[in-house]
Amino acid sequence: MDRRFQITARGSTVRREIVGGITTFFAMAYIIFVNPNTLCANVGTQAQPFFPAMPESLWGPVLVATCVSAAIGCFLTGLLANLPFAQAPGMGLNAFFTYTVCLGMGYTWQEGLAIVLLSGLLFLAFTLSPLRGKLIRAIPDFIKHAISAGIGLFIALIGLLNVKVITLSGTVPALQLSTLVDGQRVWNVQGLLALAGLLLTAVLMAFRVKGAVVLGIVITTLVGLPLGVTQIPETVTMEHITLAPVLFQMDLGGVLEKGLLPLLTAVISFAIVDCFDTLGALVGLSANVGLKEGTEKRSERALVADALATCCGACVGTSTVTTFAESAAGIAEGARTGLSSIVVGVLFLCSVFLAPVAGIIPAAATAPALIIVGVLTMRSAASIPWADLECAVPAFLTIAVIPFAYSISDGIAFGLISYCLIKLLRGKGREVSAFTYGIAVIFALKYVLANL
Repeated sequence: MDRRFQITARGSTVRREIVGGITTFFAMAYIIFVNPNTLCANVGTQAQPFFPAMPESLWGPVLVATCVSAAIGCFLTGLLANLPFAQAPGMGLNAFFTYTVCLGMGYTWQEGLAIVLLSGLLFLAFTLSPLRGKLIRAIPDFIKHAISAGIGLFIALIGLLNVKVITLSGTVPALQLSTLVDGQRVWNVQGLLALAGLLLTAVLMAFRVKGAVVLGIVITTLVGLPLGVTQIPETVTMEHITLAPVLFQMDLGGVLEKGLLPLLTAVISFAIVDCFDTLGALVGLSANVGLKEGTEKRSERALVADALATCCGACVGTSTVTTFAESAAGIAEGARTGLSSIVVGVLFLCSVFLAPVAGIIPAAATAPALIIVGVLTMRSAASIPWADLECAVPAFLTIAVIPFAYSISDGIAFGLISYCLIKLLRGKGREVSAFTYGIAVIFALKYVLANL
């Protein structure tokens, strides 16, 4: 195992990899329930009662598909790339599937799965071509540092939103430590518990306690029991659920009958977001928590693993599978190799049968881990040449757009497009590679097509 995953060579241990994998799983286990909730959302209206999304009766099979596709993605990343990045059906991409592809474009869920498969095949073809190495090299170093910082803010925001410390009141984000219920002030118990867990985790890390993040999650979960934040499930197993209703249900024929332009719009959107979410995690997270990015070959294999996982996800019945930024939680605990990803995959497979157990860990326990990761990944902002506005403006846009738009790929897009435009207008266009211009143009076209 040590030779296969180069554990000692990367300064890690089997224990650290296992702890890191468990930490990552805790940080992203919410997707087991959120993904079927999103794909099977009851968004029909009286005017359109038979909305062609995945029906609520498929909630159980989609949960199984979520766990199986996540496990496949984790195994592929661990074995092919030997990197501690975990995969699962992506947030945002599942909402795009439900509300844009099905509700907005009128595709059935079977046709939507076919679009996901096509986008995965497009991504796979790209990653198997000579262009994949150029893609990694096309992003300037200062934007890579900005991606890291933006991901840090993004992860911290996810943690704060999960426990409603930050809420979206209309169009204005608001701090919410208490609410009015029937004229009485009620404290946000889970939010306060999360802040206490954050303080505990920070102190443990300051004292260099091994496994500080996991200890923080466990202690916060236990403290949540008497407070009613941690809920003990009535059963530890899920029975009478099967993958069969959503397995290999892609309808390629129906997709082709509805026109080429909407098909291209959906396929390209899925492929671009998946590609750059993965690339952002690859070049952004690793350098900021002590893990070197590694060889270009390993980076390219991570892209291949992601593309294969998306294809497999469509086959088993779920939306696009992508690399999760929450992987940084496990890296912060010392994970440095693909063994950590294998551990996450095994835990997702166990969740097929023991999903209620995975749901025991409350958001109040995982939020502190996500916020701590945000602290760690912000270090890279110091490496950005802020005095040079040709770099500072694209870097700032990358950092700001990632959390504000809730999208790593949108942050990369704004950073690269602004960088290319500034260089062109400054008369320094030759300093930018043709491939970087090409990526910026593709992003611009994606936005144009999405808003036609």
